[in-house]
Amino acid sequence: MIVKFRCLLARLLPVVCAAASILPPSPAGAADADHGPAYGPELEGFAYPAPVEHYAFTSQQETLQMAYMDVKPEKPNGRTVVLLHGKNFCAATWGETIEALAAAGYRVIAPDQIGFCKSSKPAHYQYSFQQLAHNTHALLQSLGVTEATIVGHSTGGMLAIRYALMYPQETRRLALVDPIGLEDWKAKGVPPITVDQWYARELETTADGIRRYEQATYYAGQWRAQYEPWVQMLAGLYRGPDKEIVARNSALIYDMIYTQPVVYELGNLTMPTLLVVGDKDATAIGKDFAPPEVRANLGHYPELAKLARAAIPHATLVEFPGYGHAPQMEDPPAFHKALLDWLAAQP
Repeated sequence: MIVKFRCLLARLLPVVCAAASILPPSPAGAADADHGPAYGPELEGFAYPAPVEHYAFTSQQETLQMAYMDVKPEKPNGRTVVLLHGKNFCAATWGETIEALAAAGYRVIAPDQIGFCKSSKPAHYQYSFQQLAHNTHALLQSLGVTEATIVGHSTGGMLAIRYALMYPQETRRLALVDPIGLEDWKAKGVPPITVDQWYARELETTADGIRRYEQATYYAGQWRAQYEPWVQMLAGLYRGPDKEIVARNSALIYDMIYTQPVVYELGNLTMPTLLVVGDKDATAIGKDFAPPEVRANLGHYPELAKLARAAIPHATLVEFPGYGHAPQMEDPPAFHKALLDWLAAQP
């Protein structure tokens, strides 16, 4: 049974609402800038909106566990939707979408990828989108799912594209929600970034830094109290006892994102594809490493979305004016209507 998403927020928000209702300026180096909960390396202590199960498997000679939610509807329509989270978004951030899809009759499977959130953080792992796609496919096979609609947000959009290219016969439909990877950042002039550079940056992660980045990049300069639990979710991993292994995995994942573009293969997608984009999204991996003249040309989602629609053979584009990187969190009712209407219109 799914825990009502508003109930989950009600449990989390009292801890953080006082600080989050208005985003105040934080003095540089303020001693209290990163107070909050600490979580274990697999987000132990952070509540999810539905029961979390684990798929155990071996990959690259590592014994791993992939956490996932598998929510079955009361009145099933026989279809399955798989929700793939972004880099700074765990499966828990899909809570309202899980609720909306299940209410419409869809079985919903929402995994945390290896290296993220409640899943394993291996000491040694070669991250690639094809590896994560293979892991996800193995999970679905273990659950008896042979065909599904794949929905990917942000980095999950890059993974969803790779999954659809690897398993086209099992991808009934594809939905991409503000996917990153619609441009090649290296080719546009972002300088080379080493894993050590990513790791050093990740070790400096604080709630204040996450909040300011997300406000500026994800939420079009706006801030609401309901975003704060997701800040604390991420920051809590870096307050916990295994900060270094969390940072190490995060650095390797950033390297994967930065070095494995999917934009050149969009034309190979054969299934009906929904592209949902907030026109104020400004996300671009590595832009903080780039000189100002390069940074100015990155992350222009209205333009990137139109280019992607033209490249993908069976694409439908839905734009959300005034919203940023996460329309499913900024305006859940409008997002869910767009997604459900599109799903209902497909054979």
